[in-house]
Amino acid sequence: MPSLRRYARALLRDMDIADDLVQDCLERALSRRHLWRGGLDLRPWLFRILHNVCMNEVRARRTRPVHESIDRIVDLPAGPEGHDARLELQEMETALDQLVEEQRQVILLIALTGLSYRECAQALDVPVGTIMSRLSRGRERLRELLKDETNSPSRVLRRIK
Repeated sequence: MPSLRRYARALLRDMDIADDLVQDCLERALSRRHLWRGGLDLRPWLFRILHNVCMNEVRARRTRPVHESIDRIVDLPAGPEGHDARLELQEMETALDQLVEEQRQVILLIALTGLSYRECAQALDVPVGTIMSRLSRGRERLRELLKDETNSPSRVLRRIK
């Protein structure tokens, strides 16, 4: 469940909506547990359900207005370390937002949740080769986006190598 929550929060960038998404995912998995093939790993099946529920929510949200709550502001530590962390986080979020959705999903599933390529392929219902290709192109695009003005990798990029 923590991996599902991390992935949902990374996809949606809203803790409350992400938690609702995980709950909807688990509810759907329980109500459809008879569809799970017992011999297969449960994690990719759950991530596939989460992904499908998320895409349904994204489509539905396009037709509904978005309401921002002041309670959703995340406090980071004060001081120079907190400031640097906040800037690096914003830099990474901006770069991830500029990726093609398919590349972003694969990077988040593998880097954030620790799924294997095979598990990620099962979760997204694509071949493993497609996962490897999307991951490679996504990483390369992140490198391009996270280079600073002097063409040297930013601090964020050095940390993900």
